[in-house]
Amino acid sequence: MGGRPRALEGLVSMTALVDPAFWSGKRVLLTGHTGFKGAWCALWLHELGAETHGLALAPEPGPSLYEIACVNALVKSSIGDIRDLETVRRAVAAAKPQIVLHMAAQALVRRSVAAPLETLAANIMGTAHVLEALRQAPHLEAALIVTTDKVYENAGAGHAFLESDPLGGHDPYSASKAAAEIVTASYARTYFGPAGMPVACARGGNVIGGGDFSQDRIVPDIYRAMRARQPVVLRNPLATRPWQHVLDCLSGYLAYAEALATGRNPPAALNFGPSGGNAMPVEALVKAMQKALHAPPGWRLAEGPQPREMQALALDSSRARACLGFRDKLTGAKAIAATAEWYLAHARGDDMRAFTLASIADYMRP
Repeated sequence: MGGRPRALEGLVSMTALVDPAFWSGKRVLLTGHTGFKGAWCALWLHELGAETHGLALAPEPGPSLYEIACVNALVKSSIGDIRDLETVRRAVAAAKPQIVLHMAAQALVRRSVAAPLETLAANIMGTAHVLEALRQAPHLEAALIVTTDKVYENAGAGHAFLESDPLGGHDPYSASKAAAEIVTASYARTYFGPAGMPVACARGGNVIGGGDFSQDRIVPDIYRAMRARQPVVLRNPLATRPWQHVLDCLSGYLAYAEALATGRNPPAALNFGPSGGNAMPVEALVKAMQKALHAPPGWRLAEGPQPREMQALALDSSRARACLGFRDKLTGAKAIAATAEWYLAHARGDDMRAFTLASIADYMRP
């Protein structure tokens, strides 16, 4: 494709939430930079002019945004395991971070059911290791611990969760993230709060966007099924989720970190989900994504027993909207169109680093 990548042109038109002047030259430690959200965040921080240090495991086998977009060339990357305290301490010492965005996690529900101890170790003790290492970070201005919309005790009533709702978790992934929040609150009260250092938790919704190739996530499953010319396999087609484009979610995280570091004193936990009415059933997302990808319609139900999943999940993000000005730019059909355009560009063989950076630039443009 000649010229400038199309990316998100025409899909976004709203004042930028993230302030480039704040991030320019900032030393940022980003854990989980080899993952889907982490790679998008690393690319965005590069666009903002931050000095980004990444700490994460090597990408999973197979395609990854980290490798496709050559993210390692744009950040100072350390490949290591947050389950090892000394590895984390070395990364913090090397980065000398002013801002920390902790995204590294074992983030797949089905994998957590199959490997609970791995999940608990990464998500609980990994978070504890990051917080422990940050106690010795003299230049730290703020730390944001990213968790999930699944931290809430979900009885299946279908109401949108508020930050004040009780934490819980039926599966090991959800429970591990709720526990990570309790650990974070403990460290904040015991160590960081008395020192005047803001530490907070961001609870993101179900994120979609180009460059996700994870197993057992709906959009990558749709794309793989399209390439294989097979129907996508669904576990729970009627389940509703707060689908949100990755750039909308990350804009909330970055704005939250800014607010923490600049003394605006936001709450210690905030939800980041789509605006009301943008949750939809899995089956509806599949149909819309297949249409946007020009893929044959259709799906089949997964065979055999499946791990328990909540039928309904929604977030109330009104608190983030009130205190940060957080809002969606890519809602509903726009999020689906932007996601599909990335995968279509990838299938064409486009330069996906250029395409992804252009998507970020388009998103940031007023």
